[in-house]
Amino acid sequence: MGGLKLNLKYLDIKEEVAKAIKKNKPVVALESTIISHGMPYPRNIEVAKKLEETIRDRGVTPATIAIIDGIIKIGLNEKELEFMGTDKNILKASRMDLPIVIAKKSNAATTVAGTMIAANLAGIKVFVTGGIGGVHRHAQETFDISADLQELSKTNVAVVCAGPKAILDLSLTLEYLETFGVPLVGYQTDELPSFYSRKSGIKIPYRVDTAKEAALIMKAKWDLGLQGGVLITNPIPEEYSMNEEEIKSIINKAIEDSEKLGIKGKELTPFLLSRIKDLSKGESLQANIELVLNNAKVGAEIAKEFYNLSNF
Repeated sequence: MGGLKLNLKYLDIKEEVAKAIKKNKPVVALESTIISHGMPYPRNIEVAKKLEETIRDRGVTPATIAIIDGIIKIGLNEKELEFMGTDKNILKASRMDLPIVIAKKSNAATTVAGTMIAANLAGIKVFVTGGIGGVHRHAQETFDISADLQELSKTNVAVVCAGPKAILDLSLTLEYLETFGVPLVGYQTDELPSFYSRKSGIKIPYRVDTAKEAALIMKAKWDLGLQGGVLITNPIPEEYSMNEEEIKSIINKAIEDSEKLGIKGKELTPFLLSRIKDLSKGESLQANIELVLNNAKVGAEIAKEFYNLSNF
């Protein structure tokens, strides 16, 4: 388990996850922000359980990550999952928040960046999420850039997602990833997925068509000693993909509303996702659920292939 002993005082690894890690079996990390801040109750709990089930069905161990009473939980039991989905005082923990949340023994859902750090501490190399954070619109004036992008440049975890969240400036997000040397590949696509939609109009440089190809890229990067993650973008299934122009119009209206209300910082993304759900009459929520479940299927297959390569 590598250098894990140094961090054991901060980690509580669920038994099934610890066994899988010890035996070098495939494990997939899952974030908790989608449970605490991304979906309404009880859909959030239903989706969290379905995600774990989807991964287990493919012979891989799921590890939903959160911070409870200042302890990083690598894998949640049913009671902890319910707590994360219902308590009203759950913080959001990214890199900057982790030491404070832990020292104060607080409760927090981990963002993409926070989950990457926790997964890496536990020796988990594949992480499945819905969409990553990125460069926000008007970032030239606000400097509002998600810590997820920096984390991808420094933490050795592969992230499977449906692209950056559609509320972002996708072109600038790609430029940022390129500048910091993050390998970006499309899974069975040449176009950057834009979360709710398969389409963005933005071509991405590399494509993989199988889980094994993705695993080979991960192994090659880390064998070379190149720090940082690999971003694998997996489009939402065709039947759930929202119309590109329609969702753009809805997002623009949600952003306009947020600006009128002066909503910024950590409150912005949850507000926008909730507003988009209302404006789309729930269609965006269903799309969100379907895309993350699809990512879980792909992530589990990539974890298995990486496990096979690591044990070769």
